[in-house]
Amino acid sequence: MATSFSDTEHVQIEPTARPTPRTWEEFLAERDEDTHAEWVDGQVILMSPASSDHQLLKVFLVQVLGLYLEQHPQGLILDAPFLMRLPARPSGREPDILFIAQERMSLLQPSFLDGAADLVVEIISPESDEHDRGEKFIEYEAAGVREYWLIDPLREEAMFYRLTPQGRYRLVVPSPDGVYHSAVIAGLWLRIEWLWQRPPVLGILKELGVL
Repeated sequence: MATSFSDTEHVQIEPTARPTPRTWEEFLAERDEDTHAEWVDGQVILMSPASSDHQLLKVFLVQVLGLYLEQHPQGLILDAPFLMRLPARPSGREPDILFIAQERMSLLQPSFLDGAADLVVEIISPESDEHDRGEKFIEYEAAGVREYWLIDPLREEAMFYRLTPQGRYRLVVPSPDGVYHSAVIAGLWLRIEWLWQRPPVLGILKELGVL
């Protein structure tokens, strides 16, 4: 006999249980070097595996920024899976790349940065698009990250935000010849086309006057 709606209307579907909240200390204790995860509102958020294009762009930027800072010391570049703890939400985010200025190195702990970085770079993937442009944008702005780069290799789009004195991000458009000058790392500039073409790093360093 066919089942009618009245036969099933009293069936209850149990909601999916929300994972037990973790304290920041518990999250750090459970996390290992091979785990890519963030901590948001007491919940552990596992990160999707990165694509090869994402990783190649991250490695390229870490090399350029790191070698530039070797010649012009101003602070430290770190990349994922290093955590940045932000107190307001609270959250423990894992930016693709972060820069901490020399005068704020006291925030650096053995396994995380205890506060906002001076510059954060997020390389957008289809899985992270909504979070990078939404939740993280709001958190980084509220926490005082002074410069936020959003780089989308799929769309070949790069957006650069700087924090205003009023504590709001303002989009900064590169110059007509496609060059962006950082406000946080003194003297550093990038040609936007480098992000998609990824020319040899040594040639870039010569153009930047490092070599």
